[in-house]
Amino acid sequence: MEELLRKLDDMYCLPEPMRSEFAKIWQPMAYPKGHHLLRDGSVNNYLYFITKGVARIYYHKQDKEVTEWLALDQTFFFSIRSFFQRTPSHLAIHLLEPSELFALHHDQLMQLCDRYHEVEKMFRRMITGSLVLSQIRMESIQFETAQQRYQRLLAMNPDILQRVPLAYIASFLGITQETLSRVRGAR
Repeated sequence: MEELLRKLDDMYCLPEPMRSEFAKIWQPMAYPKGHHLLRDGSVNNYLYFITKGVARIYYHKQDKEVTEWLALDQTFFFSIRSFFQRTPSHLAIHLLEPSELFALHHDQLMQLCDRYHEVEKMFRRMITGSLVLSQIRMESIQFETAQQRYQRLLAMNPDILQRVPLAYIASFLGITQETLSRVRGAR
């Protein structure tokens, strides 16, 4: 819980008693490798914070799985569109390692946002950060070479190669496994 509270405080320090009330509604969870937190076609009811483990967010396209996001230790993640619009997700969320998480239900979050402007402000900062990361990823795919994308990924997550299969890393980078092999060999 301390990791979660530190991460939240980095975004916005909630005054007491809001901070305590907000902390109480996060549910601790632990799941084995291979567990699906969300399946394609289901509504995403939770915002997740992974304290230990790896989650892969992916979708199906032309009979292939495409990795949209990789969430490693100390990261928030969810299917944004499904969470906010309350519609079935096209994304799936799958754990690549045994994982420890905290989950916050949509309805509880919205109730706190309605009651406390400060919680709403913190949540807005969280969503803004998520949007910025998404845009950085899209600009990386548009403007950087495969080598540059790979180097950025390693700089942000030095142990990712030991924790995530290369097929998922290649998909996340928007390249083939063959290109990833060439990029790794050129180091």
